Amino acid sequence: MSEIARSADDVAALGLVPLVKVYGSLSWDALVPSRSGSDLGPLQSAAPTVASSAYAVRASFERLKGIDDSVLWPQVAGPLKYATDELGHATGTLESAADAASIAPSMLGANGPRSYLLIIQNNAEARASGGIPGALAVLQLDHGKLELGPQSSAVQVGITSPALPVDPQQQQIYSTRLGKYMQDVNLTPDFPTSAATAQSMWESKTGQKVDGVISIDPVVLSYILDATGPVSIDGPELAAAKAAGLPTQLTGNNVVSTLLSEVYSKIQQPKLQDAYFAGVAKEVFSALSSGKGEANGLISGLSRGTEEGRVLVWSAVESEQSKISKYALSGAVSGPSVSPAQFGVYFNDGTGAKMDYYVKRTVQLVKQCPANGYEQIKVRVTSTNNAPADAAGSLPEYVTGGGIFGVPPGTVRTNVVVYGPAQANVESATIDGEKASFAPYIHASRPVGIVAQELAPGESKTVELTFGKIVQHTEPKVVVTPTVQPVKDVLLPTENASCE
Repeated sequence: MSEIARSADDVAALGLVPLVKVYGSLSWDALVPSRSGSDLGPLQSAAPTVASSAYAVRASFERLKGIDDSVLWPQVAGPLKYATDELGHATGTLESAADAASIAPSMLGANGPRSYLLIIQNNAEARASGGIPGALAVLQLDHGKLELGPQSSAVQVGITSPALPVDPQQQQIYSTRLGKYMQDVNLTPDFPTSAATAQSMWESKTGQKVDGVISIDPVVLSYILDATGPVSIDGPELAAAKAAGLPTQLTGNNVVSTLLSEVYSKIQQPKLQDAYFAGVAKEVFSALSSGKGEANGLISGLSRGTEEGRVLVWSAVESEQSKISKYALSGAVSGPSVSPAQFGVYFNDGTGAKMDYYVKRTVQLVKQCPANGYEQIKVRVTSTNNAPADAAGSLPEYVTGGGIFGVPPGTVRTNVVVYGPAQANVESATIDGEKASFAPYIHASRPVGIVAQELAPGESKTVELTFGKIVQHTEPKVVVTPTVQPVKDVLLPTENASCE
């Protein structure tokens, strides 16, 4: 009881009271980057207090966690468990806040200007971390002042020759394309690899140094527009888009379908498509930097995008990246952000086109009966091509690919890439219950299985990969490539096989 009382006093005096004072000193609206800049001083001043509060709560949590409750009366053991669990949750939250407070000011330019390569991934052509890198731009931050710098596209960056080196395991899985084309840097789901490669390509092509890489997708743009309100897309360089009937005003409701579907059906020339993408990015970030929308809405939208794996961040500053690597925001497939029994299901387009806009998927883990003391889990991926039956004729060749890579127009070819937990084995694969060939690999001590599948319009297939000799006995989790679909619709609840 004395330990519980001591912990309660420490949490209140060393944790809660300092945090309340810090919270009162912060203006969330003032912290949002803008065209005029933001006052980052209060956040910098708050960082040590948040860190010390997190330490105090962590110490109390560890103290209570160390008590043997098996010898306690239930009237004491019950509240002790409740208090320990609550402090555990608070510890995680406060440590995240401490990490953010320690690196956010410098990343926002408090100690000097920062530049980041912004990649807008195009989910209409799947890549492991989301979609093919389409529009590129440089985000410039100086004391919270946000500006959108030079804009480009992956096509304009061109071919990197000789190809940049990547680690041998990833090169074996994803080929040298990973270090050769900006469009393919994210064939790997490991965003730190993709980002570092993209940084090198950008600097080699443009001579412009960037301090990190930020990736978002059109769904994140929709979340931003929900907070800022509509933006007008009417610059002179977009005359062709306007003449083609594309919207001149974008909202959170129409930006995804416009960027991932309509732009291809109404504009045939890739250069004009790129111009439209660039115009949209320019106007969205102009609205963001001008202060449109309130802070809570923007923070909520970006937080939602982060939870769904649509916002990814990499810093070239080692001390900052070490903090980022603790969180899913890093997009890493190994390290502290990856849970022990984590699975990953990723999609790489093999059509060479924009057909993934029409594909709907579900992903489910199925717990199998243990074998020889090891856990076994089947990963089930069901995909459906919802393109119109006459897609070969009704959809533009730029969308279907026109058979350029040997895929019939309207058909979607996908490489389904599945990662298991470290040290496990990928043992077998099936498509619609029939044994299927798969390519087994190892990446960062994790087993990787890849199955190629093709879907004609209206066709559905279910790919299953079984992983065995799983040594982790924690609850399995799964992360997936963010697609046009809401992630909550893709992930199905874990199913338990009957073991009698």
